[in-house]
Amino acid sequence: MKLAVGTVLFFLGFAQFSWGQTDGRANLVGGDSSVPKPPANSYVVFGAKPQQKALVRAQIQIMQPAVVPLRVLFVPHWKYVDNTRIFQLHVPTGYTSAMFTHLPSRTVFIDADRYINESLGYWLAHELGHLATSSPREDDAEKAAHEYRKRLKQARIEAR
Repeated sequence: MKLAVGTVLFFLGFAQFSWGQTDGRANLVGGDSSVPKPPANSYVVFGAKPQQKALVRAQIQIMQPAVVPLRVLFVPHWKYVDNTRIFQLHVPTGYTSAMFTHLPSRTVFIDADRYINESLGYWLAHELGHLATSSPREDDAEKAAHEYRKRLKQARIEAR
């Protein structure tokens, strides 16, 4: 009982100091002020080696997609497989998957154990196509990815 009373008194004393730092009015966001929006190209790359991170960022910058992912996650194969199960990823018969996009969270998952540096841009363009069209349909993603792949190809030609 003494411990409970002491705890309550401690928190009330702490709250008193906190109240002293405000003017007692609630500072709600009004119509004239708002939370600053993050830049359109702000996204994070988790789980990648520095070279992978730089490659992903460079390729996304070259492709200039209308919608960028919020996060790109490089995950080990076991976690990738688990995420495909959780999100009920449907892979058409005869195809394999080294990356997929979860549209509601705008997250691209990359199987860190199975992707190849040389094909990363090709498949990343497809995943960005899903985001641009906001569609899980493969045909829709491929139509958008076509333009992104042209930009990657043009950048390689200019780099020579």
